[in-house]
Amino acid sequence: MNEEEFGFETQAIRNQIERTQYLEHSVPLYLTSSFVFEDAEDMRASFAEEKDRNIYSRYSNPNTNEFVNKICKMEGAEAGYAFASGMAAVYSTLGALLKSGDHIVSAGSVFGATHSLFMKYFPKWNIETSYFDINKPETIESFIKPNTKILFAESPTNPAIDIIDLELLGDIAKKHNLILIIDNCFATPYIQQPIKWGAHLVVHSATKLIDGQGRVLGGVTVGNVDLIKEIYLFSRLTGPSLSPFNAWVLSKSLETLAVRVEKHCENALKVAEFLESHPNVNQVKYPFLKSHAQYEIAKKQMSLGGNIVAFEIKGGLEAGRAFLDKIKLCSLSPNLGDTRTIVTHPASTTHSKLSVEERLAVSITDGLVRVSVGLETVKDVIADLEQALA
Repeated sequence: MNEEEFGFETQAIRNQIERTQYLEHSVPLYLTSSFVFEDAEDMRASFAEEKDRNIYSRYSNPNTNEFVNKICKMEGAEAGYAFASGMAAVYSTLGALLKSGDHIVSAGSVFGATHSLFMKYFPKWNIETSYFDINKPETIESFIKPNTKILFAESPTNPAIDIIDLELLGDIAKKHNLILIIDNCFATPYIQQPIKWGAHLVVHSATKLIDGQGRVLGGVTVGNVDLIKEIYLFSRLTGPSLSPFNAWVLSKSLETLAVRVEKHCENALKVAEFLESHPNVNQVKYPFLKSHAQYEIAKKQMSLGGNIVAFEIKGGLEAGRAFLDKIKLCSLSPNLGDTRTIVTHPASTTHSKLSVEERLAVSITDGLVRVSVGLETVKDVIADLEQALA
């Protein structure tokens, strides 16, 4: 059987680096900062990049190589590079490809740290960002300028769980010769593969569902081989590389990604359906609820709805804070994609520094609550949410 014909789960489990002379079944940890050379010519050829081999773990390592190769197979990507965190992946990807005077067109609904990068730090290097409303995709092209280089988006978005048509973005990027970068963290490659729809690069915070158990930080960017080469050269100099230990953990985590995500999504849909019928809830946003404004788009590009549910609690800001104080089983944490269900109230925590107008522009109302649905018995999660909503 051709390796390319293997299914998703088989690729995640069987795509491993070569065994050592000890014929181990489980891949060992390569906790080494550097690698040795056979002779002067081997060393010269390696540094001249005439050989594809490990030199220094800031550049590459067998464990990080295995992790990246798995993500590439899952996303249908040509190449990739792994980072110490999701934000290291975002920054290094953009930092490698942008120069002073360039312009980014981005969905307004992006992760808070990504927003800070765009608004606080990139302007120092004369890199400008324009935001489009993810609910008004027909306006995207109006933001494109002659110096626009990158089109950036998340789907589903954090934390309001809006969906954007990836095929539309791919068509716009092709028409205007832009680099399309998609943050695929919420969906994972098991649910959605943006490269199929025209993305040139896909970014993940592996800290989330890819790890899935709240243990390690990690990030990865995969996609077009020429773009990845630029990212690699930038990153081997600036040093945001993923540690071998974390890479080993994340590669092992990928072996169970499919079964975990299936259960996450099954639980999340039940939580969303419960919340939709609750009298103290104004609105529920979950991609696979028919009430979601972009339900048809979600069904087109996603195989499942993901593990994140957003809902608007009646009573606004104070009701959101009171809801958190009543939670007993679920965790209050800034993370997501864990085995444990996590609840957050963005308006009073992660997005509290934004003005009301800025928050509303990205669908964050005073009463918005984000639930990262875990793997507990779902009736127990629902019972906890129900008593906190009372």
